[in-house]
Amino acid sequence: MFGDHWYNESTRRMVSVFGSLFNNLEVLKVDAAGKELARIKVPLAYGPRQKFLARAADLNDTKIALKLPRMSFEITDMNYDGASRLNKNKKYAKVDPNDPTNRKSLGTPAVYKVGFELNIMTKSQDDALQILEQILPIFQPDYTISITDIPDIDIKSDIPIVLTSVGLNDEYEGDFLSRRTIVYTLTFETRIKYYRGIQDRGIIDKTEVTYINQNNNNPIEIQIVDGTTTPYTETIDFFNE
Repeated sequence: MFGDHWYNESTRRMVSVFGSLFNNLEVLKVDAAGKELARIKVPLAYGPRQKFLARAADLNDTKIALKLPRMSFEITDMNYDGASRLNKNKKYAKVDPNDPTNRKSLGTPAVYKVGFELNIMTKSQDDALQILEQILPIFQPDYTISITDIPDIDIKSDIPIVLTSVGLNDEYEGDFLSRRTIVYTLTFETRIKYYRGIQDRGIIDKTEVTYINQNNNNPIEIQIVDGTTTPYTETIDFFNE
């Protein structure tokens, strides 16, 4: 569409960055005296919570059943952000280190607001609160991270991730054989910049400048600057011509 194929992995990069914020959370198991019995690292995976809840509730097949606590996250919505629209005439450029006569050029991006949903699934309220209290103090209500949008041109952006809401779902109804599942759902909003493909552009190595006499409009000086020679520069006072 509109030319050659390009893929900057913008969404994939943001998903990786978002997931990395929550991939090192732990739950501690203690006895009545407060002595630590076990330290459990909470697994994190991308996907809808319904899939993980279905596998966690399958107590008959131990091969596919999941153990709790566990976390999952996914993208929930994407909307164009008109307030963050940039000037279309702005360009990003970088000289190719392997070819000084060539530069890489990139236009302004389209900015989209992207919603993420993080689900905390546990069997006990204490496990859920341990995980929740490791997250909430970080977002007040946002946390800003630095992302390299286009590594080839070293374009970086400071992107805020905003915590917009926290919800609770305690599925306690059922018989004594049913597993209780507590789910905290955290909703986030962030932004992703989508760029077009990188284009190769030649470098201007020769410039011709003509100075015009303001009195009779006759050229009074012609300057040629060639990238292969030493540039010649002369200052002309137009008011005293």
